[in-house]
Amino acid sequence: MAGAPNKIRAMNFLSDQLFDGSRISPAIDVRRSYRGADVVETLERVVARYGLPRQIRLDNGPEFISRDLDLWLYVRGVVLDFSRPGKPTDNAFAESFSGKVQVECLNANWFVSLADARLKCEAWRVDHNEVRPHSSIGHRAPMELANAAGWAHPP
Repeated sequence: MAGAPNKIRAMNFLSDQLFDGSRISPAIDVRRSYRGADVVETLERVVARYGLPRQIRLDNGPEFISRDLDLWLYVRGVVLDFSRPGKPTDNAFAESFSGKVQVECLNANWFVSLADARLKCEAWRVDHNEVRPHSSIGHRAPMELANAAGWAHPP
């Protein structure tokens, strides 16, 4: 069952630029570039807070093709489920969430520095998870539902 705690997580990457150039979001990690080692670093933070998933669903982006990530997954027994090239519907939850981030956060803000982008993106993520009611889950915030079900560990 996809709704079970830590059964499947999805990952995706979005890009935006600075001004000069009904799921929980466990992390929004703003960087200038992203490598396999960065993916592992982000996963370590997410796992420390939410636990280890059994499976991660993702696209075929270059950030996901690395020895660092392969080793991290292998050692922990996490299965990767790559979407088929050109088939974003294989990772529909991540694609839908990415659209929300793009419209509600990236397009709605002007970022003057990486620090500013990190601050605004994290504020959006916290609001999305902990404050904003989602109609698909009975007009509750995702963390309210997750905590009630024992899915997420408190920060």
